[in-house]
Amino acid sequence: MTDARATNRLDVLRRSTVFLILFAVAIVFSLLSPRFISLSNLSNILLQTSIVALLAIGQTVTMLTAGIDLSVGTVGVFCGSIAAGLATGYGFGVTLGTYPAFLLTMLLGAALGGISGLLIVRGNLPPFVATLSMMAIARGLTLVFTQGRPVAGLPESFIFWGSGTVLGIPVPVIVVVVVTALVYLLLTRTSFGLYIYAVGGNKEMARLSGISVRSVELGAYVISGLTAAIGGLILTGRLASAQPNVGVDLNLDAIAAAVLGGTSLFGGTGSVLRTIVGALIMGTLANGLNLMGVPSYPQLVIKGAVFILAVMLDILTSRKRS
Repeated sequence: MTDARATNRLDVLRRSTVFLILFAVAIVFSLLSPRFISLSNLSNILLQTSIVALLAIGQTVTMLTAGIDLSVGTVGVFCGSIAAGLATGYGFGVTLGTYPAFLLTMLLGAALGGISGLLIVRGNLPPFVATLSMMAIARGLTLVFTQGRPVAGLPESFIFWGSGTVLGIPVPVIVVVVVTALVYLLLTRTSFGLYIYAVGGNKEMARLSGISVRSVELGAYVISGLTAAIGGLILTGRLASAQPNVGVDLNLDAIAAAVLGGTSLFGGTGSVLRTIVGALIMGTLANGLNLMGVPSYPQLVIKGAVFILAVMLDILTSRKRS
């Protein structure tokens, strides 16, 4: 009985920690800078968070299977660049328009995620190696396609998805809500979602239960590639151009958001809803540091320290669960 109560307390602590951290960070910055709690700044935080949140959603799905996707940032930027090219005619010689470009680019993102998945489930490569390779490939393809230059001249319909509003709500925020809801339902209301948790919890037990572990892992990376592509489209629309040199820090931010949200690096534990709160912590931290005038280089140090603390917390709680 005592052990059961201790486990329940640990689970409650794990679920509530991310909310307490967000609350504490918000309180500190609101005291240090009066501008922090203004409506315009809070809206800016949501916009800043939206891209990391989209990448972190897919990252959460792969981490639930005890995997990881180090390529989400560069895949997103590559897909954004290809979409910009298709929408403007750059590099292709034909202009498809915004929505055909979006559709093809999301399929491209899913395909790149699928390639990483195949390297893992068929090539027997560790997820770290397979997705690190994909990160380098996507980065290289982006520079080759754009020749290292921004792709500008995007149509207004493209920019709308990164900077527009609907009833006063930023479109990227609406996209995050929709994608979060869909993935949440996938993970909690479908057999595929159950299989993802089962594979991450105990791969061999899942296999003995008749679950196609390879198919589940492959599906997780397809989802990660798809959400990365959506994030890349939002980023490109927000910048009103495809910038080949952005997104270097997005991989770390996405992983940190998922881990801060309670998704275990060891698989089987996590929630896409808490991942969004983790992304809000990262966005709030970056916004607050900018308001305080902290230069970008020290911010990288702070982000790295936050990630270390999040991983240490995950390791500590995982040991106590076992």
